[in-house]
Amino acid sequence: MKRVFKVIIEKHSDGYVAYPVGLKGVVVGQGDTYEAALADVKSAIRFHLETFGDEGGAIEDAVLDVFLGEAEVA
Repeated sequence: MKRVFKVIIEKHSDGYVAYPVGLKGVVVGQGDTYEAALADVKSAIRFHLETFGDEGGAIEDAVLDVFLGEAEVA
């Protein structure tokens, strides 16, 4: 059964970092390119689901949408 996860991919000066939204626990991928980070986080998600499964509380309620905002803090 295929699942679709929304993934945040951040571009940093030294590469990319990716993480899924709605998956409990620490699941992170990284790479020198957008594509490499996405491939790495897919592998991390697969491992996480194989290790913990749905019964382990790995899946939160389905994320319907993701928004990017900014918050200025003094």
